[in-house]
Amino acid sequence: MSLNVTERLKIRSLSVERLRRRAVTFTLSSPLMRWRYAGNGADQILIVPQELRAADPSFWTEVAHGHFGLASEIADLKGASAFRVTPPSLAWERELHGFGWLRHLAATEEEEAAAAARELVLEWIALKRLSQGIAYEPDVIARRLISWISQANMLLEGLDARSYTQIMSSMGQQIVALRTTWRNAPDGVPRMICLIALVLTGLSVSGHDRQLKEAEAALVTELRRQILDDGGHVSRSASVLSDLVLDLLPLGQCFSSRALPPPDEINTAIKKSLKFLRFMRLGNGMLARFNGVSTGSPAALATVLGYSSGELDLMPVAHSSGYARLERGSTIIVADVGSPPPLELSTQAQAGALSFEMTARHHLIFANGGFPGPADHDWDSVARATASHNTLCLAETASSRLIRHDQLETMVDGLPIRGPDAVAFEFNNGPEVAQLTANHDGYLKRFGLVHARRIVLSSNGDRLDGADSLEPPKGTLRLKQDLPYAIHFHLHPDCICRLAGKGACRITLRDGETWLFAVAGDAAQLSIEESLFFVDSAGPRPSLQIVLRGTTFGQTEVGWSVHAERPNARQT
Repeated sequence: MSLNVTERLKIRSLSVERLRRRAVTFTLSSPLMRWRYAGNGADQILIVPQELRAADPSFWTEVAHGHFGLASEIADLKGASAFRVTPPSLAWERELHGFGWLRHLAATEEEEAAAAARELVLEWIALKRLSQGIAYEPDVIARRLISWISQANMLLEGLDARSYTQIMSSMGQQIVALRTTWRNAPDGVPRMICLIALVLTGLSVSGHDRQLKEAEAALVTELRRQILDDGGHVSRSASVLSDLVLDLLPLGQCFSSRALPPPDEINTAIKKSLKFLRFMRLGNGMLARFNGVSTGSPAALATVLGYSSGELDLMPVAHSSGYARLERGSTIIVADVGSPPPLELSTQAQAGALSFEMTARHHLIFANGGFPGPADHDWDSVARATASHNTLCLAETASSRLIRHDQLETMVDGLPIRGPDAVAFEFNNGPEVAQLTANHDGYLKRFGLVHARRIVLSSNGDRLDGADSLEPPKGTLRLKQDLPYAIHFHLHPDCICRLAGKGACRITLRDGETWLFAVAGDAAQLSIEESLFFVDSAGPRPSLQIVLRGTTFGQTEVGWSVHAERPNARQT
């Protein structure tokens, strides 16, 4: 794919920055400099941070029967060590070496599970004497250190002196390794996790507080850069915030336990992130599926939001992140009205400009496909396409484009996307109705057309009126040949959809409530087609979608509506 001047300059800038970080890491890792990051010996854990992530005690039952389930994959150990079997996936291997699963063993409160945890940690230490491979990727080291420290009571209590020394010595070596390599972590959340771990070790592990101020300053810099003014993350993914909050909350408590003032930025980032998570949560308790949001748990999200103490003013628009929220009665709509994140953070971003999701009470009606779980990455490209979102797709092409460039893909560890370059919107959150008007230029360079959308939610939330248009940015345009378009409305798998006369269909929710969808005029033909919902915990799940198909000669508008049916007004 040809790159424009801006993208070439961006790649050059990323390459220079990557080389700089590697040079710094190489210098700091040398024997002459490494002493600077060595502690006075990791003799003991001073503070054990609270583990806030939910634990599943049944994990121990699976392990006891020779199965190790991580990242939606299960490895059959067949009597071998989890560290010696062939990993079913890279995601599984990263989670294995990150040791986050220790919390499941601790949750059993059984000595047999605790003994198995200690044995696995000691086995890892014996096998991983060479600091290389996935186990020593900076963010994996960071997650492992956080896990070991958080479960220190289980791992160290009653341990013999030799084993205790092995664990503490290994921890000290890993702290030094992380201090010298964190700059090589991928931009975004991985780098943030590294700095959280370094601050945590400085607070919690004896003899390793010399570089606490340095790590604290670096973390503050990343928090300011990565957490936007509205609380969203610079990657535009809401799901990463839940994990960050669960790491930042215990970190703030550790400062208090050491009688040290935590940086103001930690508490500010937590408050802003919680506010944004509340903004992105739909009526079914889940986050709206945009830009990398995958499988999740309503209970887990509710747990995270529980730390807000109910002090969350609900904002209607997240300007910095590029999302708008329409809420009336029991109906909630969240729409994507932003451009993709920077190239280096766009490997999970999706081409869903102007798409929206909608819930009625706790039922999800219109749902984007979402981002596949770690075991289903073969579907990533399909899930990222515009056609997998509730928006208009022109000429069977996405409004954003995947950038296939070997050097860039290597630097950012995935396929970034570009465009639309300009997304504009106006939001009227009036007393009677909530109205959103937006447009994007994702099709302008290729076809000379701008996609615009207007949606209006009634005062009681029982009716949504919409219009999608294609037209040139100014004047008139007659295309050399008509272009096909499709406006997709993907339904949640629990919804049933049947035709209800010409240009209309009836959507039946799981509790029997019905909504009537209708297209206005003859500009587009309505059909019910197969779809896929990518974020089910069991993998991609078949669903249905309403599709409005037509062709445009250069200027087209399609009106549509969906409204809740009253029992006495139901059409047949």
